Amino acid sequence: MNILQHALITNAVFSGISGMLMILLQQPIAHLFGINTTPFWVLGILLIYFAGTIWYEIYKQRTFAIIWIIMQDAIWVIASILLIVFNPFQITIQGNLIQGIIAMIVLCMAVYQFIGLRKMMLSEEGMGF
Repeated sequence: MNILQHALITNAVFSGISGMLMILLQQPIAHLFGINTTPFWVLGILLIYFAGTIWYEIYKQRTFAIIWIIMQDAIWVIASILLIVFNPFQITIQGNLIQGIIAMIVLCMAVYQFIGLRKMMLSEEGMGF
């Protein structure tokens, strides 16, 4: 297994588990964040779908699709920062802390995926592709 596959598996597992937890535990999570349950239901479904698309790319390893996955992770991080800074939904301190921790994890996965993609691209160049 190469670095890119390992990075994608990590992202898929984290996203899938996060999505399932958001759906199954939406009431306590919403209480912790101080908002209603709807965002967690929607995010849970989207994260499970995202995890499925990542699993597909573990085997295909198409450059453009992997760049799109990395971009989506970056968008998640930027959106999280904006939500923490401006707090338009009056999320609790605990909710913002959790959101910040998750954003840091997602950022690490994006960097890990970028490194794996770069190594894959360099090895393809060396093979004459």
